[in-house]
Amino acid sequence: MLPGMSVQIAVRLPNEDLQRLDAAVARGTFPSRAAAVRAGLDQLLRDEREAQIAEAYRLGYGANHDQDAVGEAGLRLGSTFLASEELAGGEPDA
Repeated sequence: MLPGMSVQIAVRLPNEDLQRLDAAVARGTFPSRAAAVRAGLDQLLRDEREAQIAEAYRLGYGANHDQDAVGEAGLRLGSTFLASEELAGGEPDA
């Protein structure tokens, strides 16, 4: 298939879901059934991608846990910055 081409698929829905879908279209939430299904699929794929990214972070930070060291370095840097501002007679930016 070439990029940008569309493929039609068949989806079976329970009557209750179809009624709710048609009601959303009738309210103007979506211009058509197909647009509603595409919007739902887009959201599903975004959620799946975000879950994959979150899992990658979880695995990465779990294997190389150094948050304590990062926190300590941040505290040292912050206190050094505040001390330098006080010596210079200025006030730290809020």
